[in-house]
Amino acid sequence: MPELVDGGLMTSAADRFAIRRLNAVEQLRAGRKLRRLPQLLVGLIGYGASVMVLVTSGLGAASWSILTEGISRSVGISFGAATNLTAVIVLVAWIPMRELPGVGTLLNVVLVGMAADATAWIIPRPLGVGAQVIYLVAGIVGLAFFDAVYLGAQFGAGPRDGLMVGLVRLTRQPVALVRTGIEVTVATIGCVLGGTVGIGTVLIAITMGPLVGYFLPRVAVEISDRKSEPQ
Repeated sequence: MPELVDGGLMTSAADRFAIRRLNAVEQLRAGRKLRRLPQLLVGLIGYGASVMVLVTSGLGAASWSILTEGISRSVGISFGAATNLTAVIVLVAWIPMRELPGVGTLLNVVLVGMAADATAWIIPRPLGVGAQVIYLVAGIVGLAFFDAVYLGAQFGAGPRDGLMVGLVRLTRQPVALVRTGIEVTVATIGCVLGGTVGIGTVLIAITMGPLVGYFLPRVAVEISDRKSEPQ
């Protein structure tokens, strides 16, 4: 599980790199943008697609997806629209925590929901338990991988990841404890609103941390503080 170090996220394995805490201007001034921008887009679109794959599996989705599904059913809007609405609400919660939004934050609000809706139109419903399990496994791995991909682009955290980072910084509690608390709270609210809770929800809560910790060192783009760093 990544840990907070000096305001940013750093992997606990060998401290190979840090996810820097930069404002939007600093993110754009940092180098390697020709690598980082496409990686950001791929990560966010893949993340949204993975979210919908998990939902389509019917075996339970991630906590935030359960909340989104509950809001979608309660308010009568699409899953993607509910995803974007949730993101905006979470961003408002950033204000008292003084978290810094970035390019990735803004694109997260738009692209994740759009990718989720587009995926819902493309992928077929799984037929049988075997297909459901395949969707579940693919969704979990994809969610962790693309989460690491977009975070590793160093353009700032999305609304939900930013909430976790802000709470860790303010409470000084371990990332694992804060993340678990968020997931349990969000899943409970989503369940009350009509979201579907299943075995996938439990598996995601157990595996997301280790999987993101495995993928992040392998996909993150290391950047320096030098504004003149080569692209």
